[in-house]
Amino acid sequence: MKAKPRGAYASSGVDVNAADKIKKSIAQLASSSFNPSVLNFGSFGSAFQFQGYNEPILVSSTDGVGTKTRIASLFNKHDTIGMDIVNHCTNDILCCGAKPLFFLDYIAMEKLMPLQVEAIVRGLAQACIENGCALIGGETAEMPGVYREGCYDLAGFIVGVVEKRTIIDGHSIAPGDIVLGLPSSGLHTNGYSLARKVFGIEDDPSPLNKVYPELGKPLGEELLQAHLSYYNALKNVLPSIKGLAHITGGGFEGNVPRILPQGLAVELRKSSWEVPPIFKLIQEKGDVNETEMYRVFNMGIGMAILCSPEEVMNLTTTLPQAKIIGEATRAKGGKTVIIS
Repeated sequence: MKAKPRGAYASSGVDVNAADKIKKSIAQLASSSFNPSVLNFGSFGSAFQFQGYNEPILVSSTDGVGTKTRIASLFNKHDTIGMDIVNHCTNDILCCGAKPLFFLDYIAMEKLMPLQVEAIVRGLAQACIENGCALIGGETAEMPGVYREGCYDLAGFIVGVVEKRTIIDGHSIAPGDIVLGLPSSGLHTNGYSLARKVFGIEDDPSPLNKVYPELGKPLGEELLQAHLSYYNALKNVLPSIKGLAHITGGGFEGNVPRILPQGLAVELRKSSWEVPPIFKLIQEKGDVNETEMYRVFNMGIGMAILCSPEEVMNLTTTLPQAKIIGEATRAKGGKTVIIS
Protein backbone atom coordinates (compact mmCIF):
# COMPACT_ATOMS: atom_id res chain seq x y z
CA MET A 1 0.00 0.00 0.00
CA LYS A 2 1.31 3.39 -0.94
CA ALA A 3 2.18 5.47 2.12
CA LYS A 4 0.43 8.78 2.61
CA PRO A 5 2.71 11.74 1.99
CA ARG A 6 3.84 13.79 4.96
CA GLY A 7 1.39 16.50 5.81
CA ALA A 8 -1.67 14.56 4.67
CA TYR A 9 -3.45 15.25 7.96
CA ALA A 10 -2.58 18.94 7.71
CA SER A 11 -3.89 19.08 4.16
CA SER A 12 -7.19 17.66 5.41
CA GLY A 13 -7.50 20.63 7.75
CA VAL A 14 -5.82 19.49 10.98
CA ASP A 15 -2.34 20.78 11.77
CA VAL A 16 -0.88 18.64 14.56
CA ASN A 17 2.33 20.67 14.78
CA ALA A 18 0.41 23.90 15.25
CA ALA A 19 -1.71 22.22 17.90
CA ASP A 20 1.38 21.10 19.81
CA LYS A 21 2.72 24.66 19.87
CA ILE A 22 -0.58 26.00 21.13
CA LYS A 23 -0.69 23.36 23.88
CA LYS A 24 2.70 24.48 25.16
CA SER A 25 1.43 28.04 25.37
CA ILE A 26 -1.71 26.83 27.15
CA ALA A 27 0.40 24.91 29.69
CA GLN A 28 2.36 28.04 30.55
CA LEU A 29 -0.79 30.10 31.03
CA ALA A 30 -2.53 27.38 33.05
CA SER A 31 0.46 26.97 35.39
CA SER A 32 -0.08 30.53 36.66
CA SER A 33 -3.24 29.29 38.40
CA PHE A 34 -1.61 26.27 40.09
CA ASN A 35 -1.44 25.79 43.85
CA PRO A 36 0.15 23.04 45.99
CA SER A 37 -2.92 20.82 45.50
CA VAL A 38 -2.15 20.36 41.79
CA LEU A 39 -0.15 17.13 41.62
CA ASN A 40 -0.11 16.43 37.92
CA PHE A 41 -0.76 18.35 34.70
CA GLY A 42 -0.28 17.45 31.06
CA SER A 43 -0.65 13.68 31.30
CA PHE A 44 -3.78 11.78 30.25
CA GLY A 45 -5.44 13.00 33.41
CA SER A 46 -4.76 15.74 35.93
CA ALA A 47 -4.44 15.01 39.65
CA PHE A 48 -5.62 17.30 42.44
CA GLN A 49 -5.40 16.74 46.19
CA PHE A 50 -7.54 18.54 48.75
CA GLN A 51 -7.76 18.21 52.50
CA GLY A 52 -9.06 19.94 55.61
CA TYR A 53 -12.69 18.75 55.42
CA ASN A 54 -14.47 16.39 57.82
CA GLU A 55 -17.25 15.34 55.44
CA PRO A 56 -16.28 16.77 52.05
CA ILE A 57 -18.98 16.83 49.37
CA LEU A 58 -17.80 17.37 45.82
CA VAL A 59 -19.96 19.69 43.74
CA SER A 60 -19.54 19.82 39.96
CA SER A 61 -21.01 21.75 37.06
CA THR A 62 -20.53 22.13 33.32
CA ASP A 63 -21.71 24.78 30.91
CA GLY A 64 -20.83 26.81 27.83
CA VAL A 65 -20.94 30.46 26.86
CA GLY A 66 -23.38 29.88 24.00
CA THR A 67 -23.45 32.21 21.03
CA LYS A 68 -21.56 34.91 22.90
CA THR A 69 -18.54 33.34 21.17
CA ARG A 70 -19.98 34.59 17.87
CA ILE A 71 -19.94 38.17 19.16
CA ALA A 72 -16.32 37.64 20.25
CA SER A 73 -15.38 36.40 16.78
CA LEU A 74 -17.14 39.21 14.91
CA PHE A 75 -15.70 41.88 17.25
CA ASN A 76 -12.31 40.12 17.41
CA LYS A 77 -12.12 40.28 21.20
CA HIS A 78 -11.55 36.99 23.00
CA ASP A 79 -10.01 37.83 26.39
CA THR A 80 -13.28 37.96 28.35
CA ILE A 81 -14.83 34.76 26.97
CA GLY A 82 -12.57 32.56 29.12
CA MET A 83 -13.49 34.60 32.18
CA ASP A 84 -17.17 34.12 31.32
CA ILE A 85 -17.14 30.36 31.52
CA VAL A 86 -15.05 30.11 34.70
CA ASN A 87 -17.20 32.66 36.51
CA HIS A 88 -20.44 31.12 35.25
CA CYS A 89 -19.48 27.67 36.52
CA THR A 90 -18.13 29.08 39.79
CA ASN A 91 -21.48 30.77 40.45
CA ASP A 92 -23.34 27.55 39.75
CA ILE A 93 -21.52 25.55 42.42
CA LEU A 94 -21.54 28.57 44.75
CA CYS A 95 -25.32 28.11 44.90
CA CYS A 96 -24.59 24.97 46.96
CA GLY A 97 -22.06 26.84 49.09
CA ALA A 98 -19.09 25.17 47.38
CA LYS A 99 -15.54 26.47 47.13
CA PRO A 100 -14.11 25.99 43.59
CA LEU A 101 -11.15 23.60 43.46
CA PHE A 102 -10.27 23.08 39.82
CA PHE A 103 -11.48 23.81 36.31
CA LEU A 104 -11.12 22.20 32.88
CA ASP A 105 -12.01 23.70 29.52
CA TYR A 106 -12.94 22.51 26.04
CA ILE A 107 -12.25 24.71 23.02
CA ALA A 108 -13.29 23.54 19.55
CA MET A 109 -12.89 25.44 16.28
CA GLU A 110 -12.61 25.00 12.54
CA LYS A 111 -8.90 25.85 12.50
CA LEU A 112 -6.69 26.53 15.47
CA MET A 113 -5.88 30.22 15.70
CA PRO A 114 -2.95 30.65 18.13
CA LEU A 115 -3.66 34.26 19.12
CA GLN A 116 -7.35 33.54 19.57
CA VAL A 117 -6.74 30.47 21.72
CA GLU A 118 -4.09 32.25 23.77
CA ALA A 119 -6.49 35.12 24.55
CA ILE A 120 -9.22 32.68 25.58
CA VAL A 121 -6.91 30.69 27.85
CA ARG A 122 -5.45 33.84 29.36
CA GLY A 123 -8.97 34.78 30.43
CA LEU A 124 -9.55 31.27 31.79
CA ALA A 125 -6.35 31.40 33.86
CA GLN A 126 -7.05 34.92 35.15
CA ALA A 127 -10.55 34.00 36.31
CA CYS A 128 -9.27 30.82 37.95
CA ILE A 129 -6.71 32.83 39.90
CA GLU A 130 -9.36 35.35 40.97
CA ASN A 131 -11.68 32.55 42.12
CA GLY A 132 -8.91 30.67 43.91
CA CYS A 133 -9.07 27.54 41.77
CA ALA A 134 -6.65 25.85 39.38
CA LEU A 135 -6.93 25.42 35.62
CA ILE A 136 -5.66 21.84 35.57
CA GLY A 137 -6.58 20.57 32.13
CA GLY A 138 -8.68 20.79 29.03
CA GLU A 139 -8.92 20.01 25.34
CA THR A 140 -8.34 22.07 22.22
CA ALA A 141 -9.94 20.49 19.17
CA GLU A 142 -9.49 21.38 15.51
CA MET A 143 -12.63 20.27 13.65
CA PRO A 144 -12.80 21.33 9.99
CA GLY A 145 -16.13 20.58 8.41
CA VAL A 146 -17.95 20.87 11.73
CA TYR A 147 -17.31 24.53 12.58
CA ARG A 148 -17.34 27.28 9.98
CA GLU A 149 -14.37 29.57 9.58
CA GLY A 150 -13.93 32.01 12.44
CA CYS A 151 -16.36 30.20 14.73
CA TYR A 152 -15.58 28.29 17.89
CA ASP A 153 -17.22 26.79 20.94
CA LEU A 154 -16.10 27.02 24.55
CA ALA A 155 -17.29 24.82 27.39
CA GLY A 156 -16.09 24.44 30.95
CA PHE A 157 -16.13 21.90 33.76
CA ILE A 158 -15.67 22.79 37.43
CA VAL A 159 -15.33 20.80 40.63
CA GLY A 160 -15.69 22.33 44.07
CA VAL A 161 -16.10 21.17 47.64
CA VAL A 162 -18.36 21.98 50.58
CA GLU A 163 -18.61 20.61 54.10
CA LYS A 164 -21.70 18.41 54.22
CA ARG A 165 -23.22 20.24 57.20
CA THR A 166 -22.94 23.62 55.44
CA ILE A 167 -24.52 22.76 52.08
CA ILE A 168 -26.93 25.44 50.91
CA ASP A 169 -30.02 23.83 49.39
CA GLY A 170 -32.90 26.19 50.19
CA HIS A 171 -34.72 23.73 52.46
CA SER A 172 -35.10 26.28 55.28
CA ILE A 173 -36.57 29.07 53.12
CA ALA A 174 -39.89 30.20 54.62
CA PRO A 175 -42.61 32.76 53.88
CA GLY A 176 -41.41 36.22 54.85
CA ASP A 177 -37.79 35.56 53.95
CA ILE A 178 -36.17 38.33 51.96
CA VAL A 179 -34.82 38.20 48.40
CA LEU A 180 -31.66 40.23 47.83
CA GLY A 181 -30.30 40.85 44.35
CA LEU A 182 -26.68 41.28 43.32
CA PRO A 183 -26.18 43.28 40.09
CA SER A 184 -24.99 41.68 36.87
CA SER A 185 -22.47 43.23 34.50
CA GLY A 186 -24.90 42.93 31.60
CA LEU A 187 -26.15 39.91 29.67
CA HIS A 188 -23.53 37.63 31.28
CA THR A 189 -23.77 34.50 29.07
CA ASN A 190 -27.45 34.29 28.14
CA GLY A 191 -29.76 35.73 25.51
CA TYR A 192 -27.14 36.31 22.84
CA SER A 193 -29.10 34.65 20.04
CA LEU A 194 -31.86 37.19 20.59
CA ALA A 195 -29.38 40.07 20.93
CA ARG A 196 -27.66 39.11 17.67
CA LYS A 197 -31.01 39.00 15.89
CA VAL A 198 -32.15 42.35 17.30
CA PHE A 199 -29.01 44.16 16.12
CA GLY A 200 -28.73 42.21 12.83
CA ILE A 201 -25.13 41.44 13.64
CA GLU A 202 -24.83 38.24 11.63
CA ASP A 203 -25.65 39.97 8.34
CA ASP A 204 -23.76 43.14 9.17
CA PRO A 205 -21.37 43.18 12.17
CA SER A 206 -20.79 46.95 11.90
CA PRO A 207 -23.29 47.76 14.72
CA LEU A 208 -20.78 46.19 17.11
CA ASN A 209 -18.57 49.25 16.60
CA LYS A 210 -21.41 51.73 17.07
CA VAL A 211 -21.34 53.78 20.27
CA TYR A 212 -24.91 54.07 21.55
CA PRO A 213 -25.32 57.17 23.79
CA GLU A 214 -27.03 55.17 26.54
CA LEU A 215 -24.13 52.70 26.64
CA GLY A 216 -21.23 55.13 26.36
CA LYS A 217 -19.10 52.50 24.63
CA PRO A 218 -19.18 50.38 21.45
CA LEU A 219 -21.96 47.81 21.44
CA GLY A 220 -19.39 45.02 21.03
CA GLU A 221 -17.63 45.99 24.25
CA GLU A 222 -20.92 46.10 26.13
CA LEU A 223 -22.00 42.68 24.87
CA LEU A 224 -18.62 41.20 25.82
CA GLN A 225 -18.62 42.44 29.42
CA ALA A 226 -17.35 39.51 31.48
CA HIS A 227 -19.84 37.41 33.44
CA LEU A 228 -19.34 38.35 37.08
CA SER A 229 -18.29 35.85 39.73
CA TYR A 230 -19.95 36.28 43.12
CA TYR A 231 -17.73 33.84 45.00
CA ASN A 232 -15.35 36.29 46.65
CA ALA A 233 -18.18 38.62 47.63
CA LEU A 234 -20.26 35.84 49.21
CA LYS A 235 -17.82 33.27 50.59
CA ASN A 236 -17.60 34.86 54.04
CA VAL A 237 -21.35 35.35 54.48
CA LEU A 238 -22.58 31.94 53.29
CA PRO A 239 -23.66 30.88 56.83
CA SER A 240 -26.18 33.76 56.78
CA ILE A 241 -27.76 32.62 53.51
CA LYS A 242 -30.63 30.17 53.08
CA GLY A 243 -30.62 29.95 49.30
CA LEU A 244 -28.79 31.20 46.20
CA ALA A 245 -30.09 31.32 42.64
CA HIS A 246 -27.75 32.09 39.74
CA ILE A 247 -29.90 34.04 37.27
CA THR A 248 -28.92 32.60 33.89
CA GLY A 249 -30.94 31.23 30.97
CA GLY A 250 -34.65 31.39 31.76
CA GLY A 251 -34.31 34.47 33.94
CA PHE A 252 -35.94 34.58 37.37
CA GLU A 253 -38.71 32.14 36.44
CA GLY A 254 -36.26 29.54 35.20
CA ASN A 255 -33.86 29.69 38.14
CA VAL A 256 -35.32 30.89 41.44
CA PRO A 257 -37.84 27.99 41.72
CA ARG A 258 -34.93 25.52 41.67
CA ILE A 259 -34.12 26.45 45.28
CA LEU A 260 -37.63 26.93 46.69
CA PRO A 261 -39.28 24.34 48.95
CA GLN A 262 -42.54 22.96 47.59
CA GLY A 263 -45.47 25.30 48.08
CA LEU A 264 -43.41 28.50 48.18
CA ALA A 265 -43.03 31.33 45.69
CA VAL A 266 -41.22 34.66 45.49
CA GLU A 267 -42.67 38.05 44.72
CA LEU A 268 -40.19 40.39 43.04
CA ARG A 269 -40.54 44.14 42.59
CA LYS A 270 -39.09 45.46 39.32
CA SER A 271 -38.92 48.98 40.70
CA SER A 272 -36.42 47.91 43.38
CA TRP A 273 -33.44 47.87 41.03
CA GLU A 274 -32.25 49.78 37.98
CA VAL A 275 -32.33 47.78 34.75
CA PRO A 276 -29.08 48.45 32.85
CA PRO A 277 -29.32 50.37 29.54
CA ILE A 278 -28.33 47.38 27.36
CA PHE A 279 -31.55 45.56 28.25
CA LYS A 280 -33.69 48.62 27.56
CA LEU A 281 -31.92 49.07 24.22
CA ILE A 282 -32.58 45.46 23.20
CA GLN A 283 -36.22 45.71 24.24
CA GLU A 284 -36.82 48.93 22.31
CA LYS A 285 -34.83 48.08 19.20
CA GLY A 286 -36.24 44.54 18.96
CA ASP A 287 -39.77 45.45 20.06
CA VAL A 288 -39.55 42.64 22.64
CA ASN A 289 -42.34 42.52 25.18
CA GLU A 290 -41.39 42.92 28.82
CA THR A 291 -42.52 39.44 29.84
CA GLU A 292 -40.16 37.86 27.32
CA MET A 293 -37.31 40.13 28.40
CA TYR A 294 -37.61 38.85 31.97
CA ARG A 295 -37.88 35.29 30.71
CA VAL A 296 -34.73 35.48 28.53
CA PHE A 297 -32.39 37.85 30.39
CA ASN A 298 -31.20 38.47 33.94
CA MET A 299 -32.36 42.10 33.59
CA GLY A 300 -29.54 43.36 35.78
CA ILE A 301 -29.63 40.82 38.62
CA GLY A 302 -26.99 38.12 38.39
CA MET A 303 -27.52 36.37 41.71
CA ALA A 304 -30.56 36.18 43.99
CA ILE A 305 -29.99 35.62 47.71
CA LEU A 306 -32.68 34.35 50.07
CA CYS A 307 -32.22 35.04 53.76
CA SER A 308 -34.20 35.60 56.93
CA PRO A 309 -35.28 39.19 57.72
CA GLU A 310 -32.85 39.15 60.66
CA GLU A 311 -29.86 38.69 58.33
CA VAL A 312 -30.71 41.52 55.94
CA MET A 313 -28.78 44.20 57.82
CA ASN A 314 -25.68 42.01 58.09
CA LEU A 315 -25.75 41.04 54.42
CA THR A 316 -26.47 44.49 52.99
CA THR A 317 -23.72 45.97 55.17
CA THR A 318 -21.24 43.39 53.90
CA LEU A 319 -22.63 43.57 50.37
CA PRO A 320 -23.41 47.26 49.76
CA GLN A 321 -24.28 46.50 46.13
CA ALA A 322 -27.10 44.15 47.20
CA LYS A 323 -30.67 45.41 46.99
CA ILE A 324 -33.86 44.09 48.55
CA ILE A 325 -35.87 43.01 45.51
CA GLY A 326 -38.64 40.85 46.99
CA GLU A 327 -39.70 38.23 49.47
CA ALA A 328 -40.73 34.60 49.78
CA THR A 329 -44.43 33.83 50.08
CA ARG A 330 -46.91 30.98 49.77
CA ALA A 331 -47.47 29.89 46.18
CA LYS A 332 -50.85 30.70 44.72
CA GLY A 333 -52.24 29.13 41.57
CA GLY A 334 -49.07 27.17 40.91
CA LYS A 335 -47.00 30.24 40.01
CA THR A 336 -43.66 30.34 41.83
CA VAL A 337 -42.26 33.66 40.60
CA ILE A 338 -44.39 36.79 40.54
CA ILE A 339 -42.75 39.88 39.05
CA SER A 340 -44.66 43.12 39.52
